[in-house]
Amino acid sequence: MGLLPVINSFFLTILRKLLFLWVRTDVIGASREALELDPHRPVCYALQYSSLSSRLVLEEEVRRAGLPSAEKPPAINNGPGRSFFFLYQRPGRLFRQRETLAPTARMQEYARLCLEDPTLDIQIVPVSLFWGRSPDKAKSLVKMLLSDTWSVAGRLQKLLIILVHGRNTYVQFSKPLSLSEVVDEYRDNEQRALRKLARVLRTHFRRVRQAVLGPDLSHRRTLVDSLVRTPAVKDAIREAARRDDIPPEKVRAKARKYADEIAANMSIATIRALEVVLSWLWNRIYNGIAINNIGVAQDVARDNAVVYVPCHRSHIDYLLLSYVLYRNGLMPPHIAAGINLNMPIVGPILRRGGAFFMRRSFRDNPLYATVFNEYMHVMFSRGYSVEYFVEGGRSRTGRMLQPRPGMLSMTVKSFLRDHRKPIVFVPVYIGYEKVMEGRSYLGELRGKKKQKENIFSLLGTLRRLRSSFGRVALNFGEPIPLAGLLDDVQPSWRQEAYGSDYRPAWLNRAVETLADEVATRINASVAVNPIGMTATVLLSTERLAMDEAQLGRLMDQFAELLRAYPYASTVTLPDGEGKEWIDYCEAMGLVSRNAQKLGDIISLEGNNAILMTYYRNNIQHLFALPSLIACLFENNASLAREKVVFLASVVYPYLQSELFLRYDPEQADRVIGEWLDVLVAQGLLRVEGQRLWRPEDGTDAMLRLRVLSRFIIQTLERYHISIAVLRKYGSGRITATELEEQSTLLAERMAILFGLNAPEFFDKSLFRNFIANLQKREVVTTDDNGHLCYSEGLDEVAEDARLVLSVEKRQAIQQVTMLGV
Repeated sequence: MGLLPVINSFFLTILRKLLFLWVRTDVIGASREALELDPHRPVCYALQYSSLSSRLVLEEEVRRAGLPSAEKPPAINNGPGRSFFFLYQRPGRLFRQRETLAPTARMQEYARLCLEDPTLDIQIVPVSLFWGRSPDKAKSLVKMLLSDTWSVAGRLQKLLIILVHGRNTYVQFSKPLSLSEVVDEYRDNEQRALRKLARVLRTHFRRVRQAVLGPDLSHRRTLVDSLVRTPAVKDAIREAARRDDIPPEKVRAKARKYADEIAANMSIATIRALEVVLSWLWNRIYNGIAINNIGVAQDVARDNAVVYVPCHRSHIDYLLLSYVLYRNGLMPPHIAAGINLNMPIVGPILRRGGAFFMRRSFRDNPLYATVFNEYMHVMFSRGYSVEYFVEGGRSRTGRMLQPRPGMLSMTVKSFLRDHRKPIVFVPVYIGYEKVMEGRSYLGELRGKKKQKENIFSLLGTLRRLRSSFGRVALNFGEPIPLAGLLDDVQPSWRQEAYGSDYRPAWLNRAVETLADEVATRINASVAVNPIGMTATVLLSTERLAMDEAQLGRLMDQFAELLRAYPYASTVTLPDGEGKEWIDYCEAMGLVSRNAQKLGDIISLEGNNAILMTYYRNNIQHLFALPSLIACLFENNASLAREKVVFLASVVYPYLQSELFLRYDPEQADRVIGEWLDVLVAQGLLRVEGQRLWRPEDGTDAMLRLRVLSRFIIQTLERYHISIAVLRKYGSGRITATELEEQSTLLAERMAILFGLNAPEFFDKSLFRNFIANLQKREVVTTDDNGHLCYSEGLDEVAEDARLVLSVEKRQAIQQVTMLGV
C-alpha cells in the first residue's frame, strides 16, 4: 500500500470519529444474517448520493456490524479501490436541483467487471441514509434549505443538515442484489447494462424513501381549507343550507369546524418524543415486545398506500403499533381514533402523533359524513398510511368481533374514485399476556356501565404502571391488495365511472368480503403464549383445577398438536414447555398453587377464572376443528369416518363465521379428513376398517381427547339452545329478534345453573350471528310477518346433537327452554 492511501485512511478515520461525537444512528438490517450474504462472493455497498458524511457513516456502521469494510478493495482481481459506489454525483452549485446524471465512474467500473467476466457475481447492498426522518412539508422553505432530498453540494448546507438532524440519523441496509443478474440481459451492450443498473437502484431508493418517510405532509390549515373547497363538500353545504334554511356561510363555517375537529396534525418532533417516552414505558410494564413478520409491512409500504388493520384489545394498541413501525423504519400511520379520546392534554398529543378523530355515528349528519369521507379520500389518494380497527371497539371477551363495514366502505369507495395509488391492507394481531384493562372488562361483562374516558380515568390507569403485564406480541399477517380483491368480486370494476356519492350495486358484497378476509387473516396471525395455553386447558376441567404434572404434560401435547397441523405460517407458538408456562402464569398472579404431598394442584380462583376466558378465547379458533371432532366421540365409542366428516362439515360453516376460520366451507371435508389423520397419528383416535374408535376409558389418550372436546363444547351448546328455543315455539311463531333475546336469557340462566365462567356463552351478538347464518344458509326462512320458518331438516340437526352433547346438558337445555316459553 502506498503512502497516499495510508494518509487518506488515517484522515478518514479521524473524520469518522469526530463525526460520531455528534451523530447518533438507528440502523436496520446491518447483519450478515439479515442480509443473507454469501461469504464466497464479494460485497459492494451502493449509496444514493455522493457525500463524504454518508461515506463516513457507512464505514462506521459496517465496522460496528462486523460486515465487510466499505473502504477496503473487494476480493476481485484488478478491482476498484473501494467496496462502495454512489449512484448520483452531486453537481456543485448551491440550491440547484438534481439533474439527469450519468452513472458514477466507480459504478461503471463494477458493472464493466461483471460484463467482462460472466463467472463474477458481486453482491450489491443498497444502503439508504436519512439525516432525520421528517416527511417534507409541502411548499416549505426549510425543505429547500435543510432537506437531504435535494442535490445541493454546499458544504455549509451539509453541515447544517448534520447539526440539525444528526442525532436522528436513520440507516437501512437492504438485501443484496446480484450484479451479474442485473446486467446479464445486456452483456453485449455496456451502456444499456449501466442504465438498467441505475434504474434498478433508483427505483429501490425511491421505494425505501416512500416506506420510511411517506408522502409529503400538507400543512394542517391548508388541508382543512382544501376539504371545504372540494366539490362534494360544496354540494353538501348547499344541500344543508337549503334543507335547514340556514345561510350558506354558517353551514360552510360548520363544515370547516368539522374538518378541524377531524384532521390530524402529525409532527415528527412529537413522534420522536413519544418514542422516548414509550421506550421507557414498555420497558417498565412489559417483559419484551415480540415482533413477527414485519417484513410484510416493510415490503408493501414501498409502493402502496398501506391500511393497517389490527385487532383491538386495548387502548395501548394505538401507541404500540405506531411505535413498532417507527422503530422498524416505517412512517407511523394516521390513526382513526374515537372522538372520546379527544380529551384535554391527551387529544392534542394524539393528534400530533397522527390520530384523526371520528364520531361514533354520523349517519344522521350528512354534512359531517361528507367532510369525513373527503378527508379519508385525501389520505388514500396521496398515499398516506392509515390505521383503523375494523371491530369498531375493544373486544371485552378476547374474541375477534364481527367487523363493522363503515371505514372499510369508505376505503373502497375512495379507491374506486381514484385507484392510481394501490391500497394494501396489512392485518396485525396484537396479543397481550395480561391486558391492561382486564379488570374493567370483567366489570363490563357483569353488566357494569362502561366508564367514559376522561383525564381522571387516565390518571387511574397510570397507577397500574407499577404492575408487570408480561410480554406482548405483534404479528403481521398476509397482506390484502384491494385491487386484487375487487377483481375477484367484480372483474369489470375498472370500467365503471365513480363519483364521490356513487354506490355500485356490488359495493356491499365487496365490503363484506373484505371484512371477512381482514378478520380471518388477523386470526391467522395469532401469537400463542403461555397464558393462553394454560387458560385453555384449565378452563376445560370441571373444577378449574388440575395436577401440576398432568397440566404441564397436557399443554405440551396440545402444543405438539398445533405443530403437527400448523394453522398458518403466520401463527407463532411459545418457547419452553408446560412446566415453565405454569411457573410463568403463577408469577403473573393468574393461577393459584395448592401444595399437596402427592403433587401440587394448580387452579383458577376468584376473578381469575373469568379473566382467563379472555386469553383462552384469543386462541380458541386454532383448536376448533380437532375439538369439534373430539366432541363427536364424547358420547360415541366409534363412528364411521364418513359420518364424522359429514357431521363436522355441517357444523363448520357456523364455526367459521363465528371464529373467522381460514378454510372455505368447500375445503372443510379435506381439512377435516387431514385432522382425522393427525388425531390418529397422535394416538387420540384409532382406525378399524372404515370406523374410527376413541381410546379406552381411563387411558391418558382418552383424557386428552375429553379435554380437547371441551375447548369448543360451549359453542355447540349455545347453538343447540337457539335451535331448541326455535323448535319449542314452532315454525312461523317467533321473529329473529325474539329468538336472539330468548336464547340470550336462557344461556345466561344455564351459565348460572352450571357454573359456567365464560361471559361469551350468553353474548347476544354471537346468537345474532348464528341466527343470521341459519337464514343465510336457508336452514330457516322469514315469512311476510318476519317470523322464522323451518322444515324437518332442523329437527334432524337437533337430533344429531345427541352425538355431541351429554344427556345431562340436553335435558338441562330442554328444561330451561320450557321455562322460557
